[in-house]
Amino acid sequence: MIDHVSIPVRDLAAGGAFYERVLQPLGYVKLVERPATIGFGKAYPELWLNLRPDLVPAPADTGAHLALRVRSEAAVDAFHREALAMGGVSAGEPGPRQAAMTRYYGAFIRDPDGNKIEVVAFPPAAPT
Repeated sequence: MIDHVSIPVRDLAAGGAFYERVLQPLGYVKLVERPATIGFGKAYPELWLNLRPDLVPAPADTGAHLALRVRSEAAVDAFHREALAMGGVSAGEPGPRQAAMTRYYGAFIRDPDGNKIEVVAFPPAAPT
């Protein structure tokens, strides 16, 4: 099980403002703020921003991304909308997708530092 993840940002204040707004629809809040890091989560810091002032923005084709699971398609839509409003770039509009083992609803964005973030909502299990 993954405990937490960290992503680099060139400007901690700007990155913190970006993620504070885009993570709000997912129920994440800023829980920890230190001189070179900010932690977001629901009850425990699960997503950390780490200041890397010399960071070169990530290229679009690294193949790496972070996926956050949410409870609803509305939360996926809100995340994507807020990310674009805050200067992020769409890397995949909200919509249905096929994963390796199931269908889901998701969206991808790139933050101002080039980090690729996906938000996914899985449909409720069908009654048996």
